Amino acid sequence: MENNIIETTKKSQSDFGVLRNESIISDIREFVENECRKPSSKYGYMPFIEHFVPVVKYAKMLAEKLNADSEIVEISAWLHDIGSIIYGRDNHHITSSEIAETKLLEIGYSREKIERVKHCIIAHRGSKSIKRETLEAQILADADSLSHFDDVNVLIGAYMEHENKDLKTAKKAVLEKLNNSFNKLSPEAKIIFKSNYENAIGLLN
Repeated sequence: MENNIIETTKKSQSDFGVLRNESIISDIREFVENECRKPSSKYGYMPFIEHFVPVVKYAKMLAEKLNADSEIVEISAWLHDIGSIIYGRDNHHITSSEIAETKLLEIGYSREKIERVKHCIIAHRGSKSIKRETLEAQILADADSLSHFDDVNVLIGAYMEHENKDLKTAKKAVLEKLNNSFNKLSPEAKIIFKSNYENAIGLLN
């Protein structure tokens, strides 16, 4: 993302104030966890612990360090992959944004904030090359990539179990994934989390 977008967004943060709607954030977290627990969940409950929670953790850390709107960031982080849970991974950036809109309207979230959340969700997929217009959108994309550094062993196990790879091949695939994830980070996130990347690579070696 262009630096001028980040700088412009940083300057506008004072407009948001420091108050967060903790009740809505809690409702959204509960909604996502409940969907992951349902027998109809495409990937079971584990993505909630192994992916959603780490993404939220990194998103909140970056929001604080970069003076972003933490409410928009956290709500977007909880909802960014909900379409995968309910419908599967195909076009999950779109289905997730649609589910987010429906749920947030249902609980009385403002239309202006819903649009900002939707943009974060739609733009978070690195493979789609959708331009990120806000700092919050870039933070979600960064947090999504950073979550991979927390679950090296889980990723190895997934490649072995679901793609029938042996240990050596699985490690090679994970190494490539981590390198790609790090390369996709914004310059700010690379500086802040370089040690996380190095530690993850160290585990593989």
